[in-house]
Amino acid sequence: MSWLTDPFALPFMQRALLAVLLLAVAAGLLGTWIVLRRLAFFAHAVGTATFPGLVVAGPWGLAPPIAALGAGLGFAGLLSRMTRGGRTSADAATGLLLTGALALGAILASDVYSAGAGVDRLLFGTLLGLGDGDVALAAGVAAAALAASAALGRTWLATGFDPGGAHALGVRAARGDWMLLALLAVTVVAVLPAVGALLVSTLLVVPAATARLLTGSVRA
Repeated sequence: MSWLTDPFALPFMQRALLAVLLLAVAAGLLGTWIVLRRLAFFAHAVGTATFPGLVVAGPWGLAPPIAALGAGLGFAGLLSRMTRGGRTSADAATGLLLTGALALGAILASDVYSAGAGVDRLLFGTLLGLGDGDVALAAGVAAAALAASAALGRTWLATGFDPGGAHALGVRAARGDWMLLALLAVTVVAVLPAVGALLVSTLLVVPAATARLLTGSVRA
C-alpha cells in the first residue's frame, strides 16, 4: 500500500487532501439546498463571474478572495437589477451576465494585464498549489455551512418545497434566502483556489444533483 500512502507524506498533498475534505462538507450541505432551490445555474454563474476579479487581483494589489467576492457580489447586484420588474427572466439575465463576465475576464487577461499562463490557474484552479490560508478558509466555510444548515435547514426546506405555504406558516423566507445566497457566495470564493472559476459546479452542483437522482429524501 506504500504507493498509495507515500504521496501523502508530502506537505502539499496533505493540504490538498484536507482542503478537499473540508470543502466536501460545505459543498455537500449547500449543494443539497442549491439543487432543491433550483439555483444550480446561478451557482455556476457566480463562480464564473469571479474570473474578472481574479484577473485584476494581482495588478491591483488585492487579495484574490476579496477580489473574487467583490466580483461575485457585483454579479448578484446586476442580476437583481436586470430581473427587477419581471421584464427579463432570471435565466436570460444570468446567461447574459455570465457571457459578459467571461468576455471581460478574457479581455483583461489577454489585452490589459497579460496574465498569460496564469489564466489556466484562474479558470481551473490548482489543488496541489493550495496554501495554509486556503485550508483555513475552507475550514471556516465548512463550519459556517454546518451552523447555517442546523439553524436554517427547516426554513430552506419549507421554502424549497412550498414557498407560498411557508410564508403562510410564518417562515421568514426572505432572511433565509439572503443567508443562503450570501453563504453560497462565500463558499464559491473558498472553492475557487481548488477548482477555478469554471469548475465551481463540480463541487457545488454535480454531487448533489447526482444524489438527487438516487434518492428523494433531503436527509439522505
